[in-house]
Amino acid sequence: MFIKEKERIPLSRFWTSRYLLTLCIGLIVIAILSALWIRHTTLENRLHIMELLTEDMANQITNTGEIGPHPDGEGGFPERRHWMDLESDPFVYIIKSDGQIVSSNRPMGPLENQVKKEWIQSETSVQKRKLGENNTYFYLIKAPIAVDEDTVGWVMMVESENVLAKVKQEYTLLAIMIISLALLGWVAIYLLTRRLSRPIKEVAQAARRVQDGDYRIDLPENSKEEEVYELVSSFKDMANRLEQLESLRTQLLAGVTHELKTPVTSINGLLQAVNDDVVTGDEAKEFLAISLKETEKMRTMVEDLLAFNSFAANAVPLSREQVNVNDVVKNIVYHWSISQEEENMETRVSFLESAVQLEVDVIRLEQIITNLLNNAMQAMQAGEIQVNLSSDTNNVFIDIEDNGPGIPFEEQLFIFERFYRGEGKKYKTRGLGLGLSLSKMIAQAMNGDLCLKQSSDTGTIFRISLPK
Repeated sequence: MFIKEKERIPLSRFWTSRYLLTLCIGLIVIAILSALWIRHTTLENRLHIMELLTEDMANQITNTGEIGPHPDGEGGFPERRHWMDLESDPFVYIIKSDGQIVSSNRPMGPLENQVKKEWIQSETSVQKRKLGENNTYFYLIKAPIAVDEDTVGWVMMVESENVLAKVKQEYTLLAIMIISLALLGWVAIYLLTRRLSRPIKEVAQAARRVQDGDYRIDLPENSKEEEVYELVSSFKDMANRLEQLESLRTQLLAGVTHELKTPVTSINGLLQAVNDDVVTGDEAKEFLAISLKETEKMRTMVEDLLAFNSFAANAVPLSREQVNVNDVVKNIVYHWSISQEEENMETRVSFLESAVQLEVDVIRLEQIITNLLNNAMQAMQAGEIQVNLSSDTNNVFIDIEDNGPGIPFEEQLFIFERFYRGEGKKYKTRGLGLGLSLSKMIAQAMNGDLCLKQSSDTGTIFRISLPK
């Protein structure tokens, strides 16, 4: 049974659609809250205006002393609602103190001919009541008509809640604003997503090219976004490193093949000569001795390969013991010196002032130091190798220094890569290029490290770090 792979969505469409959905939901919520707020505010403002109008009309009636029709307008109702920004035309009633309607601005209205006494006696000037056959909510706004401090009647305005809360222009402006914000937000996220997705898409295309073996990557590094710049820059560095390692791998494969093929060819020729009686006697013995020497070299290279693979797989146990670092280094350097045939090579050792005990595998430490001493000797025709011991609070350092021509700067980054051999050493010294990488692995297995401390045209210093 196969699981259907989910369809992948382009980054620009993915983020744009989700942002637009989120934006729309947010704007809808804002629009609803804003509409409710506008409705509430509009209702409050219009009720306040109606209060002012009723008070104004009550004062006019009080000043004239008449409750009936007034010559300023039909039924005594002056047109002030326009300059007071009241868009509706509410019902206006002049009511006696007993609730009888004296006059109104329109013949028909929700109060009909009588006003309930509880409405008049209520202390609030603004009341919300259900009126009419449909039980529609109406607001009643009243103002007293007083003569000699006695209330002789009331001016009452009546308008339905729906009419008072009805808003057109504000809702239109709100809709325009919400739609504009939605469009502006969509355009902004679309442009930003395109800007961010472009370098990611370019990196993805470059990754496919690297996967196909094409390491010639040309990606722009002019992005102002720090994260995008780091992504592009890191990918280009990775592609360049992969290209170098791929080239190195090809060269190393050829080098390893050559290093193993050469002694096999030599041994085959020598043994063939002995077998065919081309050489006899002492000369045949010499041929056999040379064959044994070449066999020993092959055995050493194979052992290096096996040791490297074992350490790479963390399959080699270490035999640790407490030792005096001065004594151990002294013995290692001495044993190496007496085995060398070079007469123009001198080795000096600078010890720690006080004895320091380390927990190390002596055989593996000797393997590291011997390899570094051999490399130093191969780097010089003649000169001096200096072994210096130093320490700090937590570590002991063993520096192996030579006065050779140094390691070229462009090769220093790769010297600890497996099978790597520099140009100056590739054609002079036979080997697989595993010495430094294996030595670094051994040092790290003992919780230490091996690094290139310094290299110039005046010499090279390698440092072994071991924890106290």
